[in-house]
Amino acid sequence: MATRLTPALDAPIFAALVPLLRCLPPDRFPRYDELNALATPSVASGGGAPIRFVPPAASAQYETHVFETGEVQTRPDNWHDLFNALVWLAFPRTKAVLNRHHCEEIRARRGARLRGTARDVLTLFDEGGIVVAAADAELASLLREFRWKELFWRRRAEVQRSMRFYVFGHAIYEKALEPYKGVTAKALIVDAASGLLDAPIELQLSELDARAADYFSGSQALSSTRNLPPLPILGIPGWDPSNAREEYYDDAAQFRPGRSNEPALRK
Repeated sequence: MATRLTPALDAPIFAALVPLLRCLPPDRFPRYDELNALATPSVASGGGAPIRFVPPAASAQYETHVFETGEVQTRPDNWHDLFNALVWLAFPRTKAVLNRHHCEEIRARRGARLRGTARDVLTLFDEGGIVVAAADAELASLLREFRWKELFWRRRAEVQRSMRFYVFGHAIYEKALEPYKGVTAKALIVDAASGLLDAPIELQLSELDARAADYFSGSQALSSTRNLPPLPILGIPGWDPSNAREEYYDDAAQFRPGRSNEPALRK
């Protein structure tokens, strides 16, 4: 891991990866054997094959190869691929469900020129998803309704007490190395008991992984790319030093209002 970037990994946006990062070298990219040592038997592909991180090689379609062999081709010294590997380790059940759905869609649409909505949904969350645990239904509603200033500024203390934000998408992690305004994630909001939010992070992630996997197991989750609301992640309290000022949330380019025809979300 490049030394100059290591301090960035202490930022709150990387919270879901902290238990894994503690087990990896702090000053270089990990070797394949070091990553594979973190893959417990429960880390398996959508087809049940144990996940192993391997060098890139010519192979069949990426998702199908992962599904059948468990081999996740990972480019060395590459942040995008490293974060993908770490998300497999942090959210194994959800990654497995996404992998299975991809393969089902590939088989069902064999020969079709377009990917289809379901695969678009899967890719959007895989690359750019975030899991939001909310112990307060009213705060969750403010997020769904795009009421950013009320949520992140006027209700700031409540958000810090009653919500947790864990990035899932590996492309979001890569962008977080050099964050910029406008980075937006697809938010899966999970109702959570307040006790879960105070539990050790490993327990939180295990429960949220199970809940996210359950959500994506249903066909309704794949029906539209707009089922999950966008979340401008630098508005999350503490995720950008600049958002400690009220006027930060007046930037309409970053904190856009919702569309009047935004669909209701499945709870």
